[in-house]
Amino acid sequence: MKDNPLARLRMYNQYISSPVFSKPEDVVKNMVAMQAQDYAGAKWAVGLRMTSAKENIVEQAITDGRILRTHLLRPTWHFVAPDDIRWMLALTAPRIHAINAGMYKKFELDSIVFNKANEVFIKAMQGNKQLIRAELTDVLTRNHIPTDELRFTLLLMHAELDGVICSGGRIGKQFTYALLDDRAPATPSLTHDEALTKLATGFFNTRGPATIHDFANWSGLTIADASTGLEHIKGHLISEVIDGKIYWMPYHTTTAPTKNKAYLLPAYDEFAIAYKERDALVAPKYREQARYVIFDPVIVIDNQVVGNWKRAIKTNTVDINYNLFGKLNKVQTTRLAAAANIYKKFIL
Repeated sequence: MKDNPLARLRMYNQYISSPVFSKPEDVVKNMVAMQAQDYAGAKWAVGLRMTSAKENIVEQAITDGRILRTHLLRPTWHFVAPDDIRWMLALTAPRIHAINAGMYKKFELDSIVFNKANEVFIKAMQGNKQLIRAELTDVLTRNHIPTDELRFTLLLMHAELDGVICSGGRIGKQFTYALLDDRAPATPSLTHDEALTKLATGFFNTRGPATIHDFANWSGLTIADASTGLEHIKGHLISEVIDGKIYWMPYHTTTAPTKNKAYLLPAYDEFAIAYKERDALVAPKYREQARYVIFDPVIVIDNQVVGNWKRAIKTNTVDINYNLFGKLNKVQTTRLAAAANIYKKFIL
């Protein structure tokens, strides 16, 4: 399969082909923010970037609050480090509120309702309490705040964006919410430009080679703000023009082409979700089959998407089913089996 340098360097800078971390929280810290809409897949996204990982270790980091999960960018769920969550929310929340404004209006949610809901959340969870969604629905209802249709989801998201609540540890398979003040330390505030610089640094160091449009699409920022962030860090990056587009990446970006190396990546992995255009990730002959590449778990061989996979967890085993877009050679088949075994060891 023909080497694609964009995909190869992204695999390297995203720590997929070059895992160096022993702690799950260090992965999240270095990646700045990682999409976590698919919770099980997001844990694997962290694990595959570690030198050795088990799902329960990643889960424990989330339970302990060393990794937080909240609505942060675009908006959707993301993993983020506790000491990064406040400055990032201050930067991105106004933009997300603007995106959500139509929904707020549709469901008659205004500042009076949001402030009242925040007060209810603070009172209900003070003392380091962590509550499941049903408990929060109940407490809002008792305080005469409607939670029907999408109102409850919007109230929770707004409270997250206000820095009032974030994820707690799971109770069984149920997610909980906790007060952000109980889960994250107070940190110095950043100016708007400082926050843009910090977010841009994290993005281009770990997602490069990437364009300014990739950064804006990933962060949900305006092109103007994204450009400001990039402008502040250009001196620490190198650039290359490919097909008329400027790609930015860190100076340390260097890696030789690989042959027959296989990976199983989860749905919504940053390998795909971080980029506005994803043609570099898929061999041309497979682009039609892989048009929904960000939504499904994918098989990557030689840094190119060559199929999809699904898992079926049983009592003591994990079955993995493949949907390959084409034929693999014997070496690739062996490497794919090895990648599957790494995932199985992570789960079991």
